[in-house]
Amino acid sequence: MIRPASAMLLAAGRGERMRPLTDSCPKPLLKVHGKPLLQWHLEALQQGGCQQVLVNTDWLDEQIEQSAQPPGLSVAFSHEGRDFGGALETAGGIARALPQLDEVFWVLAADVYTPGFEFSQAAVERFTAGNMLAHLWLVPNPAHNPGGDFGLQAMSDGPALALNLSKGDPRPRHTFSTIGLYRRALFESPWCDIAAGNPQGIKAPLAPLLRRAMDNGLVSAELYPGPWTDVGTPQRLAELNDHQL
Repeated sequence: MIRPASAMLLAAGRGERMRPLTDSCPKPLLKVHGKPLLQWHLEALQQGGCQQVLVNTDWLDEQIEQSAQPPGLSVAFSHEGRDFGGALETAGGIARALPQLDEVFWVLAADVYTPGFEFSQAAVERFTAGNMLAHLWLVPNPAHNPGGDFGLQAMSDGPALALNLSKGDPRPRHTFSTIGLYRRALFESPWCDIAAGNPQGIKAPLAPLLRRAMDNGLVSAELYPGPWTDVGTPQRLAELNDHQL
C-alpha cells in the first residue's frame, strides 16, 4: 500500500498587490470566512490523509510559524528569508526543501482559495503508478488571466497531457491552479541543475522545468471544475468574504 504523500505549501511571497493588508500580515494568513488561507489548505491536506507538510517562508515568517495547525499534522518550515535573505521562487524553494519531501509530493500555493479540492490518496496512487514527472490541476481562465497557461490533450491510453503551446497555437489554454503532484526526479538532473537542498540559495521559477517536461510528454493534467480563486488583490479577498458559503 502506498503511503500518503507529503506536501509543500508555498508561502514565501511578499504579497505586493495585497498591500497595505500584507504590510503587517503575511498573505497566507489573510482570512477568508474567518479562517486563514493557510489553514484551509492544512485542514484539506489532513482530510486527504497527508501527515507531513513543509511550508516555505520569507516575509513575516514568525507569524506563519506561530499560526494554528490541525492536531496530528506534522508541519515543518523552510525559512528562505532567514537562510538566504529572500524567497527562492518556486523551483528554487522546492529544491531547497527536497531532502524533506517524499519521492512523490503535493505542491500548492498557500494564497489560493479552493475549498472543495480533495487531496485524495487515489490521485497519489494513480500518479505513483505511472511515469509522469508531474500531474497538474488546471482551472477555467479567470478574468485576470484570460489567455491561460497550458493546453490539455486527452489520450485514449492514459491520462491527459499538459501541453506547452507555442504563442500562435490556436488550441485553448487553461490556468494552472498551482496544485500539482510531483516526482523528486523533476528537481534532479537532467531536468534541474540545482543541488538537493539548494545550498547556494539559487532562485529559479518552476514554469521552465514544467515546459521542458511537457515537451517530452512527461506532464499530465486534468481540469478542476470546483471553486478556485487566486487571492491576489484586496478586491478578490473582499469578494470572497462577501460571498456566502
